[in-house]
Amino acid sequence: MISQLGRYEVIGELGQGAMGIVYKAKDPLIDRIVAIKTISLNLALEEKEEYEARFYQEAKAAGRLSHPNIVTIYDVGKSGDVAYIAMEFLQGRELRDVLNEEPLLPIDQVLDIVVQVAQGLAYAHEHGIVHRDVKPSNIMVVRDGHVKITDFGIARMASTSVRTQTGMVLGSPKYMSPEQVMGKPIDQRSDIFSLGVMLYEMLTGQVPFNGENVNAIMYQILNAVPSPLSTMNPAVPDMLNFIVAKALAKAPDDRYRDAGEFADDLRACRAAVPRSGAPVDLRRSRLRQADAQLPGAIPMVRHDGAGAEESRPVVTLGLSTVFDSSAATMRLAAMTSSPEEVEEFAKTLKIARPTADALSQAAPPIVNAERPMPAQAHRSSTANTPGKSGNLPLIAILALVLIGLVLAFFY
Repeated sequence: MISQLGRYEVIGELGQGAMGIVYKAKDPLIDRIVAIKTISLNLALEEKEEYEARFYQEAKAAGRLSHPNIVTIYDVGKSGDVAYIAMEFLQGRELRDVLNEEPLLPIDQVLDIVVQVAQGLAYAHEHGIVHRDVKPSNIMVVRDGHVKITDFGIARMASTSVRTQTGMVLGSPKYMSPEQVMGKPIDQRSDIFSLGVMLYEMLTGQVPFNGENVNAIMYQILNAVPSPLSTMNPAVPDMLNFIVAKALAKAPDDRYRDAGEFADDLRACRAAVPRSGAPVDLRRSRLRQADAQLPGAIPMVRHDGAGAEESRPVVTLGLSTVFDSSAATMRLAAMTSSPEEVEEFAKTLKIARPTADALSQAAPPIVNAERPMPAQAHRSSTANTPGKSGNLPLIAILALVLIGLVLAFFY
């Protein structure tokens, strides 16, 4: 193990990163412990230039960002055939390690984590930086559940001088967006898709797109519709079904426009979810496929030409009409906004506003078990229910009229 990197005194090895070894080190100038990410430049000239350029791109991209949910970059340098970045030393664990030990976290904890990731991504996107590799191993959970996004090593900046080759795929296959799989230009909505995949995994214990090899995974991403969350984990509220459905839309235009909107809906859902309960045991709660069809489900069987493997049909549980992206958008708006805002939203996007009956049937409101329903809402709900106390005044009036008629007849 090396003992010195520039002015930094190496204390020990933290692990292997995506591009090289990560060390724990000390900055003697200010007596600060740092993490140092390295990359060996002992490569062929062409490879050396590409790797070094991408390494410094990470430093430049992440170094521009100053946000509570993004790891802080302190310095960048080169020592012999080793380039390095000195960054904030985080005392915590990778989210990947957390999920390996406890695949199904309580829903409120899942939302707390994903909201923070969405906030960090929103900040990066505002500064023209797309992460391109959002996944659990690039998320650190530190003290008190605070979250930090790491590894902007393959981030694309609008002003970058490092251009990826046409059709070159960067990222982790299971978390890639459809446009990333196809090698098309991407923007912040690709990160939203990847975060949607991560959220799906945290809520169900498995990724929505999987396969025996990279080609099979990519085919699933492009063609398969994942099972709705609530069929995998009954504890998931309806609102999360809609949020994830919108984040995982195949077409970028059907997803959230930015991570800030994604975070807003997640916060609204978080406010309606009770504080931590015991994680659901999926082995006992998972429904049989035959019983998991949703009302109004549309059977989904896709055939695409190409090789023998790709030509196999992809059969899913079926996507209910309530999970259509436009419908999900309006239902989310109805759950989180005032009637006036919903009406304006519907006019702007030219989407029909859902009726009260449709909302109650497809997406019943989430009630926080810790907070009672407001008195006004309770009165309105009981007043509109047939046979309930809302009809008592009318019954009393009719009874009095009948008594009067009887008395008039006899007297």
